[in-house]
Amino acid sequence: MSDLPRGARLGVDVGKARIGLAGSDPDGLIATPVETVARVLDVPTASGGAAVATSDVARIAAEVDERFAAVVYVGLPRHLSGNEGAATADARDFAGRLARAVAPVPVHLVDERMTTVTAHAQLRAAGKRTAKHRPVIDQAAAVIILQQALDVERVSGDRAGEHVDVA
Repeated sequence: MSDLPRGARLGVDVGKARIGLAGSDPDGLIATPVETVARVLDVPTASGGAAVATSDVARIAAEVDERFAAVVYVGLPRHLSGNEGAATADARDFAGRLARAVAPVPVHLVDERMTTVTAHAQLRAAGKRTAKHRPVIDQAAAVIILQQALDVERVSGDRAGEHVDVA
């Protein structure tokens, strides 16, 4: 049995237009879809140069509070080779802003290679037409991100991924 504190976990799939959210039960056994949040790309900065919390970050922070979440897992989109690109930098930036908004709840970045492809395949297998995927694909990808993190927790007894420092 792990020494991790009990509490729900949130999974976040950051996209350019939408953000998928998934949540777990307090024991971290199973991930389920929560909602899709509209992404805010124009991030204003305060007079000191720090990014201001946007409505998307605020909505996720509210979900963290409502669920008494113990940790938030944000998907880190790497290339299949493992290299990082523009989407990775975007996810890192978003995770940093989210970490500041939800502190002291920890935020971890977890590898999300192939989650959207897997989510599409699962939706097709469930009989959903591709045209109907758009509203739920981000949630489905967030479920996969979170379930993989929960599986790592169970096996390792520790949080999955890379901890995001609150700067």
